[in-house]
Amino acid sequence: MEPNPIIANIPYLSSDTISVDTLRLDQIHPIISGNKWYKLRYYLKEARLNNAIKIASFGGPFSNHLVALACVAKLNGLKSIGYLRTNDNENLTPSLQEAVSYGMELVFLGRQTFQEKKTKLIETNKMSGNNQTYFIDEGGYGHTGAKGAGTIISDWNHIITGNPIHKYNSIICAVGTGTMIAGILNTSNENQTVIGIPVLKNEGTIKTEIQNLLTNKAKPFELLHSFHQGGYAKTTPMQIAFMNELWENSKIPTDIVYTGKLFYAVQQLLLINYFPTGSKVLVIHSGGLQGNRSLEKGVLNF
Repeated sequence: MEPNPIIANIPYLSSDTISVDTLRLDQIHPIISGNKWYKLRYYLKEARLNNAIKIASFGGPFSNHLVALACVAKLNGLKSIGYLRTNDNENLTPSLQEAVSYGMELVFLGRQTFQEKKTKLIETNKMSGNNQTYFIDEGGYGHTGAKGAGTIISDWNHIITGNPIHKYNSIICAVGTGTMIAGILNTSNENQTVIGIPVLKNEGTIKTEIQNLLTNKAKPFELLHSFHQGGYAKTTPMQIAFMNELWENSKIPTDIVYTGKLFYAVQQLLLINYFPTGSKVLVIHSGGLQGNRSLEKGVLNF
């Protein structure tokens, strides 16, 4: 695992008055990409302390989280189970095939009954006191996941004197479950503005879900809800064109679910002078390109 991801300037998104950099978490590991490793690190530690032999979690057919979890489990000598928001009569996606190649057992919960069955599985396991299987909520959501996500920033305290991430006026990231942004809020400076780009449409509870993971419940943050491109895993020709332009100009690969929407949002915010003059903006590239596997070959240039 690469302990010191690079911070790179993006001239394509910068201007004479606004400097835009990106933290390339996508480069820390070829499979356990980006924020996935950070969110999983303390769950893994806790599973070991509990002498678990299996790690189980939840996700959809193109889940970055499940692929990363399957790989982490294999590398640490653990079995893994993926409970899926899909049906057993559907073809396995390339992402699920990859998870299986790392030894993950797949259990299909169905699309309509997924949330109900997920909640019941977690509660039943907790009440049973069975430590052999360690459950992680979808996307790594929870205080333990947020603690790990916080090390995206705090790890730099041990690498370089004077944490370089603390120099930025604004930190901006994609928001799925809200775990990563909660961790960033818990470890960012009081004078830094933290901005989230939710990738789900009409996500009315996400602010509360983030606040539930904060060490300081009153810490302010901003959520900009107009960049979801139609909803979770939805995309538009405009977004695809932007992702290709970003690649051609900066050689930064993005995905249609999270980071493509994030970087597009940054471009649009710059066009409306959202950031104050002189701002230093850090974009968290949270990694994970599994969603792009749902596209036809040739749609993206990378």
